[in-house]
Amino acid sequence: MVPVTRPAPLRLGVVGAGGFAAFLTGALRELPDVTVTVVADPDADRAGRLAGTLAARPVPNWRALVTADDVDVVVVATPPAGHAEIILAALRAGRHVFAEKPLATNEDEAAAIRDAVAASGRVLVVDHVLRYNPVLRALARLRDPAFAAGPLLGPVRRLAFENDASDEDLGPEHWFWDERVSGGIFVEHGVHFFDAADALVGAVPSSVQGMLGHRPGSDLIDLAVATTRYPDGALATFAHGFSHAHRCERQLMRIDFGTAEARVTGWIPVYATVDLWTDDAGAALVDRLPARAAELLAVDGHRLRDPAVTVSVRPHAGPANARERGRQRQLPHRCRITLNLGGEVAKPYVYAESVRAAMHDLVRCVRTGDRPVAGVIEGVTAVAVAAAAARSAREDRTVHLRQSSEHPTACPS
Repeated sequence: MVPVTRPAPLRLGVVGAGGFAAFLTGALRELPDVTVTVVADPDADRAGRLAGTLAARPVPNWRALVTADDVDVVVVATPPAGHAEIILAALRAGRHVFAEKPLATNEDEAAAIRDAVAASGRVLVVDHVLRYNPVLRALARLRDPAFAAGPLLGPVRRLAFENDASDEDLGPEHWFWDERVSGGIFVEHGVHFFDAADALVGAVPSSVQGMLGHRPGSDLIDLAVATTRYPDGALATFAHGFSHAHRCERQLMRIDFGTAEARVTGWIPVYATVDLWTDDAGAALVDRLPARAAELLAVDGHRLRDPAVTVSVRPHAGPANARERGRQRQLPHRCRITLNLGGEVAKPYVYAESVRAAMHDLVRCVRTGDRPVAGVIEGVTAVAVAAAAARSAREDRTVHLRQSSEHPTACPS
């Protein structure tokens, strides 16, 4: 038998040596397809410490890193204001890019990155970890006729995401509060959830309306709410507040599929329930889901740790005939599906594995030429929607998004 030669690992150059860079490189430690070779940070001590733990070499600035001979992929782990400049330089130097979200802090920068990816032919993956989360991937599969032979869940009609987040680690001088650095709450934080909603709905919004709330007695904006409308009439609402103690944090995503409702807990989802009414074929499919747990929750590059899929089926829990949105349906059976990745204690592991899966996706696309799950189009779209939400809030009006084959852009005033 001829031995199979494994391709050499891709060499990563990490720009930024802060807490997120340490977390990210830790998540990649057991991924055999990559190795960190260079770390850049203006704080030489910080660069040296991270480089030392990774057996890499430190360099004083990112410009030296993006052109280094021992770097194939530039990992951008800096505050958002620096993302576009670094990403553009890396692409122009012929490097692939793994970028922390947001891709950029405004639409013009995001569009320039999109054009640079097209011109360079390089692979770019945005760290939109929710696209690599097994719970959200499972909900998407239950809408997929290829998996669910139905599908089990209908189109998304309404989505609501509530995020009551902590500000205990966000002192008044933290860059998060400076819109020039972070892009603001919609851009810095909201892009995750605008993007996740697009993945679940299977479309991009046609319009957005945003509102902002100030901390009492201050100009500091710590609450942002947006509603998006999709071309098929589906609506999604997003609320992001940063004013809670750690112990009082709460996150919930509710998704209305008409005959079914899903409730997903945690901004890194680790648990979900789906309550639905269905017909004979749907009830039979639900019964089989525990045996298909690994297939239902599978994400390439994400190592599932004892996932649990449990179900209950109440046959003939109501009359068979039902009517919804003017259609006659047969919905006699009531079912409940629970997806559990280990509860709250599993959140750090699931988060790290989602990052690992995103990098695995980049490696796959470098080697196959495929398009990544969270690529430049997804990154540009999320920035466009977030920027439109911020613009809507500033101008106190609905912003309509011009649809294109790739991503939406805000229509002129």
